[in-house]
Amino acid sequence: MSIEIFYDGECPFCSAYVRMLNLQRNVGQVDLIDMRANDPRFRALVDDGLNPNAGMVVRYGQTNYVGAEAVRILSILSQNGGAFTWLMRSPHRAAIIYPVLRACRNGALRLLGRKQIT
Repeated sequence: MSIEIFYDGECPFCSAYVRMLNLQRNVGQVDLIDMRANDPRFRALVDDGLNPNAGMVVRYGQTNYVGAEAVRILSILSQNGGAFTWLMRSPHRAAIIYPVLRACRNGALRLLGRKQIT
């Protein structure tokens, strides 16, 4: 089964996170899709009502996971056994931590002079 990860390529945190994941062993093909690129798969998500600034999106199987659920599913599937991965495996902890991560992303984008995804 393959996995598609839609992330903000201009966010240093998002880019570092998707690079550190080691998913191939568990899921096979991994497609990293920068939400700032004009990829038709991402545009289809936006056309279906996705807010691109709500967070990372993971399509695994026939299901789209957004925000905290996206990071949680990646943590479950990842071979990386670090503390962050362990923290984000819990739905409760992910729901608490993810909004803080999104706020850090937004702050970093402002500091770097980058705009939100449109």
